[in-house]
Amino acid sequence: MDFDDTPDQAHLRVSVRKFLAEHDSELAHGDGAYLEEPGTDRVDELRHTQAVLFDGGLIGLTWPQAYGGGGRTNAQQAVVNEEMHRARVAGPIGHVGLGMCGPTVLRHGSEDQKERYIRRLLRADDIWCQLFSEPGSGSDLAALRTKAVRRDDGWHIQGQKVWTTLAQYSRYGILLCRTNPEATKHRGLTMFVVDMHAPGVTVRPLRQMNGHQSFNEVFFDDVVIDDSERLGDVDDGWRVALTTLMNERMAVGGGGGEIGVRSDALTAHAAQRLPQLSDDRRTLAVEALGKVLVESLAARYTGYRLQTSMEKGGRPGPEASAGKLTAVRVAHATADLGQRLLGDDAVFARSSDGDWRWATSQASTPGIALAGGADEILRNIIGERVLRLAPDRTPPQTKQAESR
Repeated sequence: MDFDDTPDQAHLRVSVRKFLAEHDSELAHGDGAYLEEPGTDRVDELRHTQAVLFDGGLIGLTWPQAYGGGGRTNAQQAVVNEEMHRARVAGPIGHVGLGMCGPTVLRHGSEDQKERYIRRLLRADDIWCQLFSEPGSGSDLAALRTKAVRRDDGWHIQGQKVWTTLAQYSRYGILLCRTNPEATKHRGLTMFVVDMHAPGVTVRPLRQMNGHQSFNEVFFDDVVIDDSERLGDVDDGWRVALTTLMNERMAVGGGGGEIGVRSDALTAHAAQRLPQLSDDRRTLAVEALGKVLVESLAARYTGYRLQTSMEKGGRPGPEASAGKLTAVRVAHATADLGQRLLGDDAVFARSSDGDWRWATSQASTPGIALAGGADEILRNIIGERVLRLAPDRTPPQTKQAESR
């Protein structure tokens, strides 16, 4: 791969940098993705930021022009992402819609759905959420129990979802339901677009260990959805859901981006803290910093490799699982080292201090690790679908006996 800019990419980089500088006062800023405490005021600021970026042609760069996108390449999107990263522009408030819901509607939605939803999603006029996990079906998503029953006036939804990011601010969501209880669990599912303001929808925020309330549990009490809001065919929801999951893994780390506190922030933090350490501790910290930065670069360039494949006509596939695994590992290592470099000051850091970001990131990465599939699920996907290894079907009892 050639990582140098082409003439077109160099021109784009200059124009993006100029746009961000000219509109800096209109943009929200932040240290990294997935660390925002939502808060109504912050949400409004982030929605305005996404609208400004969209109006400047920096959001949805690779999406079809017919629905408000830029119709450009993944390489050009990477240039835009790098410049927004350099300018410390906060991540889009509509990241669930951009990374998961929008691509699903584009691939499986009707023309009417695309025209009604996509442009508003790109501009953050509407925030979206993803309604998949349930109290009894997380990693085993196909075991979900929320049911949709078809009647004359539409589909009647009954059930509960959990760990739904930004549901309390969302206007729409993509909802996976069981429509055929007689079919095998992967074959009796159907996907819908649901209005989060519809009668019967109740959203309850959940307090997380990082102090935020960005996750929610959502209850559906006889919510009616018109059949025109179905995505894909009846009982074919698992195939539709795979589109969402593959794009989610790309969004969370498979595309070469960083999650948590960014590596350049760690480098600046280390430059301030290293002189305060003893020689032995400084040597260990420098070694740890080097490992984090090398792995961060490896994750970024591997993501670019996957983006290049997509630019040639590919779609997000099981390879994105490796990028997501690595991105989460880098995020955890970054936060852990940042916290350790604080030393005793870590105990006294407050939520209003810049030092608090390390603890926030450290407490956030376990939740991010579950998004798009737990680590164990992703390792199985890599082993079976990328490395073509035989599935491990050994019963747990046999494994225990063999270990003895």
